[in-house]
Amino acid sequence: MIFSGFIKFVKFLAGHRYLIWSMAKREIAGQYVGSFLGFFWTFLKPIVIIGIFWFVFSVGFRSKPMGDVPFVVWLAAGLAPWFCFADIVGSATGAVIGNAHLVKKTQFPPQILPVIKLISSLVTHMVFIIILVVLLLIQGIPITIYSFQFIYYLFCFSMLALGISWLVSSLNVFIRDVGQIVALLLQIGFWVSAIFWDISMFSEKIQMWLKLNPFIYVVQGYRDSFISGIGFWHQGAYNLYFWGVTLSTLLGGAFVFRKLRPQFADVL
Repeated sequence: MIFSGFIKFVKFLAGHRYLIWSMAKREIAGQYVGSFLGFFWTFLKPIVIIGIFWFVFSVGFRSKPMGDVPFVVWLAAGLAPWFCFADIVGSATGAVIGNAHLVKKTQFPPQILPVIKLISSLVTHMVFIIILVVLLLIQGIPITIYSFQFIYYLFCFSMLALGISWLVSSLNVFIRDVGQIVALLLQIGFWVSAIFWDISMFSEKIQMWLKLNPFIYVVQGYRDSFISGIGFWHQGAYNLYFWGVTLSTLLGGAFVFRKLRPQFADVL
């Protein structure tokens, strides 16, 4: 059932690929309309963010290296997936409301709106990955075959983000407080997803509870890919837990969106 549903979803996206791609390009271009620096902001923002965190924690708090890895590299590997995930979910929350003129058209498939937000956010993520790779090379950390494993973890959090996006974007049409709730939860998630701290500093019992947060799987996966050189198969049962949560979220989000979609035009 899950496999057949996934195949239908892939066929649906393939059938609307030109519409999705054209709207995603418009979404990306719209971010820089009237901007003098244009697409350069895509590089500048991650560089500034990493630079600020480096100054605060490495210079201000004098954070020690994580093992043999400079703290700024270790931190950047955790920030990269989180910023993309938060951008997808945060922007997708208002996707249906922000495109009311399209949603009211009977021929337009509103379920592609979160997908468009996902694609546009991946552009910035690829820039972040480039910056991370440059940091690794500067610090003398080699790029190995495991580094390309980040593509798997990228797919992981993209599916998780898509499921959440379908859920919150549909609920936000009827309950406008959802946008504020999502923003608050993303702020909390930033601090509880092992981005600034190492989960191994806790006992195994506490780690078990912390790992209930599925995004810790992704953060650790990015660090395993770029820094530690550890394959995802070493995660063992945690792989099953993550995909159990992600598939439940994906199917649940799709179900809620599909049920509420007929009422969108009336409410908007």
